[in-house]
Amino acid sequence: MFAQFAPMLRSISDEQLAKEIANPKRLLLSSGTAGNRRIDIAYAPFDDANPEARLVLVGLTPGRQQMGNALREARRGLLAGLSEAESLAAAESFASFSGPMRTHLVAMLDGIGVNQLLGMRSTALLWDGDTSLVHFTSVCSNPVFVDGKNYSGAPPVLTTPILREQIEIGFVPEVASLRQSIFVPLGTQVSKVVEFAAVEAGLDQSRVLAGLPHPSGANAERIAFFLGRKPRELLSNKVNPERLNAARAELKKKVNRLKRTSGKR
Repeated sequence: MFAQFAPMLRSISDEQLAKEIANPKRLLLSSGTAGNRRIDIAYAPFDDANPEARLVLVGLTPGRQQMGNALREARRGLLAGLSEAESLAAAESFASFSGPMRTHLVAMLDGIGVNQLLGMRSTALLWDGDTSLVHFTSVCSNPVFVDGKNYSGAPPVLTTPILREQIEIGFVPEVASLRQSIFVPLGTQVSKVVEFAAVEAGLDQSRVLAGLPHPSGANAERIAFFLGRKPRELLSNKVNPERLNAARAELKKKVNRLKRTSGKR
């Protein structure tokens, strides 16, 4: 789809692009409703494919900030003379899980041993140096906005026709093309969608590492406990320590099992 929008990105001004990011018109792909809520799906350059990836990091959908970061980076690449493929790859790597979210995600991935599974010092290198090992994606790969705001999981993906269609025509085939990769879904709803897609695509469920707290700043307390940085006695009643302890133990067990399996190859 990037080829369709690349000419516009080359010709649009910074001011026009900022307006498109704030209120997509030329970038709008489809619109619909769920109850009395309006759902808009816009284009952002997150359609790069990496069939050789060993790790697939899966979010819910790019937010407006990620959308803007990706579009501006893609435009910079195109204006600098990069090919469309090079501009697309640079945009996705630059914008995927950007900001504090990336710091939290790296800490948790390293904490359960994914860096060792991939044979690297830290998964931070997936964004700078070893980008060929990772594929960044979302269950809804194009940005979704509900009543003009970032989609955060309501209404649910799998029971909302306009969103479920995105899964069936986009995400399930993507999973099917990456059966040898390890999937890390971020968030409870994303885990449900990845598990659904895994069944549809015939992916071995042992390759799905579900259970990490979502790396957003809103989850800072859960992340701190998951990483052992905050003691149990100081937790608020919003945190379920038993669930986090069980998730961490299960994730480490799965990663160790994958290490043994990969070592036999």
